[in-house]
Amino acid sequence: MRFVLRFFGWLFAVGAVVFLLGIGAVALVIWHYSKDLPDYAQLRNYEPPVMSRVHAGDGSLIAEYAKERRLYLPIQAVPRLVINAYLAAEDKNFYKHAGVDPEGLVRAVVASFRNRGSNRRLQGGSTITQQVAKNFLVGDERSFDRKIREALVAMRMEATYSKDKILELYLNEIYLGAVTPGRLSHGIAAAALDYFGKSVHELQLHEAAYLAALPKAPSELHPFRNRDRAIDRRNYVLERMAVDGTAKREDVEAAKKLPLGVQPRNISPNNIAAGCFAEEVRRDLAERYGEKKVYEGGLSVRTTIDPKMQFMARKALVDGLVRYDEARGWRGATQKIDITGRDWGLPLAALASLADVQPWRLAVVTEVTNDSARVGLSFPNSATR
Repeated sequence: MRFVLRFFGWLFAVGAVVFLLGIGAVALVIWHYSKDLPDYAQLRNYEPPVMSRVHAGDGSLIAEYAKERRLYLPIQAVPRLVINAYLAAEDKNFYKHAGVDPEGLVRAVVASFRNRGSNRRLQGGSTITQQVAKNFLVGDERSFDRKIREALVAMRMEATYSKDKILELYLNEIYLGAVTPGRLSHGIAAAALDYFGKSVHELQLHEAAYLAALPKAPSELHPFRNRDRAIDRRNYVLERMAVDGTAKREDVEAAKKLPLGVQPRNISPNNIAAGCFAEEVRRDLAERYGEKKVYEGGLSVRTTIDPKMQFMARKALVDGLVRYDEARGWRGATQKIDITGRDWGLPLAALASLADVQPWRLAVVTEVTNDSARVGLSFPNSATR
């Protein structure tokens, strides 16, 4: 009996020593990585670059200027549907953890172990707070050191800022891809407009779920290039919402059957034949406030242009040009292209066209007989017979 007591006493002592050594090692690691952590207090006065918007006299939008397409939206203005979708996709325990989610880490490790040897993307264990720390302060270098620093900054942020403030930073900063080339969407407000032509308050369940799916891999979940993969990821988010109880099961099942429904928005002054006007407005703004303010300052500009009058003026100009051209008669071929032994579509499409004069189309003569000629017509993005 005495031997058993001594054994358990020895085991307890060894356990206590190991425990204290572990605590000491953790404290040493925290001290080491805490020496040069970035100043997270700067987030208190964070002012993100926001795109400037130019409106016509009737209030319609005619142009946008931005390096990062973003409209900042306070958390109080974000619909609960959108918040629930992002929490389901990224961090279901966001309002429970203190910056680092042990459950999420274990889940990520288990998932990564199950998917080892496959080509499936490794599941991350980062919380929304950690992602904010990475995006704003720590950087995205793939290293163990960075993950430790990220976790430490996240825990300090949780002790300083409210959960709503952290979520607001995340939803407005997150990169959500480019549905059309060159139009990079940052934040949920800009993404809702670019992908669906809607404000966030108009989004339906399946649309909010798709936007919430994008942070994982925006380019790999493109709605046109990788449609099937995008739908799979969207449906995963929908399923998580059903499991978390933030969406009704019947609504989720109905949403899964819907297409993505992406309809890229096309905002261009050329839509109302006002390209030169909008460029003059941009130059004037740059002279008054500087390029940085124009592209990052979130200016809202009301101009004098009347879209209806602009359309009418443009139509009168085009009609006059057509009548003048017809009155002058045949002016001969503008250019000769070699169509021997190859399709004429590509060389014709390479020529500069007069697409702004709607009745006019470039055409290539492919065959001539005594009483007829065969021609091929070009269209804005292609050529056809």
